[in-house]
Amino acid sequence: MGAGATQRFHDRVVLITGASSGIGEEMAVQLARAGARLVLAARRIERLEEVRGRIGASGSPEPLIVACDVTRDEDPPRVVAETLARWGRLDIVIANAGFGVVGSFAKLSVPDYRRQFETNVFGVLRTLHAALPEVLKSHGQLVILGSVAGWTASPGASPYAMSKFAVRALANSITPELALLGVRVTLISPGFVESDIRRTDNLGRLHAEAAEPIPRWLVVARSRAVEHMLRAIARGQREVIITGHGKLFVILERFFPWVLRAAARKMAATRGGYRTEPHSG
Repeated sequence: MGAGATQRFHDRVVLITGASSGIGEEMAVQLARAGARLVLAARRIERLEEVRGRIGASGSPEPLIVACDVTRDEDPPRVVAETLARWGRLDIVIANAGFGVVGSFAKLSVPDYRRQFETNVFGVLRTLHAALPEVLKSHGQLVILGSVAGWTASPGASPYAMSKFAVRALANSITPELALLGVRVTLISPGFVESDIRRTDNLGRLHAEAAEPIPRWLVVARSRAVEHMLRAIARGQREVIITGHGKLFVILERFFPWVLRAAARKMAATRGGYRTEPHSG
């Protein structure tokens, strides 16, 4: 992270959901290094305690950790209340909590899609709505973790892609609205980044022993990916596509969609739908 980005986050109060692993954990570590005052929220409090210990051991101030399930209406407001009790304000909210439901359309059920939207869409909405009054006061920033899957959908990943298309539409809609009120919105759209998401099944359960289904050469190290994300947040960018292959997919979708359609047909024919546990999206 450059000096400008570090200065942008120094002494800012930053709330991160889904901070117990993956991108959220790495954001916490790098933001702590930049001098941010952190609030880390996730379902797994024991994992949050490990992240807090890691940050404290590095010499940075220990963050506030709060157990939070973004699918529960009462949890995000409680996290915001605890944030105010600890730090007195809230400057930046990073709605990062999410997972992926995958599988062939014929094998998935409506509850599968509903479960996906409860976390990836309504969980984002609950987080942003709970935080908005305080972010308005601080003229701060809302950050939404989307995906390249919000630009281009692939066979076997319809619930996940639908959820990411939805949050991309949300970001596009609210960005000009909130700009009038002095609040910036940044949408982060990563491609394949090192994380636990592809080892998490359709019920949100982590399978730590599962192999990474994506070729290693295609998966970007999360430390490098998060550096790019935080630089974009510091600059107040409207949207940033993370990873070179992610940028390529978006370009193909915008200007050469027939290429991706042909690839999708071939993928569907050769794979016959994606496995569902653990998922590969």
